[in-house]
Amino acid sequence: MTSSSVPPSAAADPWRWEPPALSRWSRRVALLRLDGPDTLRVLHGQTSQALEGARPGQWLGTCCIGPTARMRAVAEVLVDADGAWLVIVAGDPEAVRTGLDRVLFPADRVRLGPVTPACLHQPLGTEGPDATAAGTWAVLDGSAGWRLGDALLLPADAPLPPWLAERHPLEPQEAERWRLQQGLPAAPGEINEDTNPFELGLAARVSLTKGCYVGQETLAKLATYDGVKRQLRRWQAAEGRGEAVAAGTPLQDGKGGRAGLITSGLELPGGQGWIGLALVRRACLEEPELWAGPAPGTRLRLSLPEVFQPPPVGAGGGGGGGKAS
Repeated sequence: MTSSSVPPSAAADPWRWEPPALSRWSRRVALLRLDGPDTLRVLHGQTSQALEGARPGQWLGTCCIGPTARMRAVAEVLVDADGAWLVIVAGDPEAVRTGLDRVLFPADRVRLGPVTPACLHQPLGTEGPDATAAGTWAVLDGSAGWRLGDALLLPADAPLPPWLAERHPLEPQEAERWRLQQGLPAAPGEINEDTNPFELGLAARVSLTKGCYVGQETLAKLATYDGVKRQLRRWQAAEGRGEAVAAGTPLQDGKGGRAGLITSGLELPGGQGWIGLALVRRACLEEPELWAGPAPGTRLRLSLPEVFQPPPVGAGGGGGGGKAS
């Protein structure tokens, strides 16, 4: 099945689309190596996840944020006996490295390496062989790279294992559709200096109990006082093909009031219309429909992304690793 040949049920509900059988989702990511006994202490204090007590072989999801908890990147942390790999899945790797470099002092026993390109390959349809347990990673046998669950993380120039090379890589439009369907944030639409992890559904990547860290005060206040004022939602154009709905387009409610902002948009093939992501104001989250652009606007239907995790209310703990996302 291809994106241009979908069953009637998927055409009516674009969020029921399935990638072609035995395909793979290959994403460009970046690697940043930190070596030394203070590696986890530094990452613990500079990202949102509780990392200081992590053990070699653990894989944990985190967010790289600024002092006011604004998003810089979504990352995975692969802990080993000598330090850790920081895998920048979405965001600006160089900005992350610069931020870490600025807070490192000569007394910190950490060596910060350069940013290097890599690819994260997720098999779709059926799992690949030898998947690791949830929250753990393993070095690939006989080649450079790592296994994260059923996904493979490889240096950019590393050859694919035969079983993965045989899978059809998603075309760019298919890959973007898969991202939107799951509700995974990307830069610059969702990951930027105006968003925080709770707005984007990344609560499992945040610890509220690990003590002081960059952005902690802001995140704690958001949780304690139920202060998250908008959340990420999926949208689909309600009128057939409709007009183009571009990122940056404001949203309105039925009375013309401000309702949010379009962050991503994609035109589906074959006249199936438009889909995307939007940050929706809390007062409008229960609205089944909103309008994009100036009146009369394009009517949009909203839905909750598949991987969105609601913001916490009150004190709580963060989660660990899991499916590469």
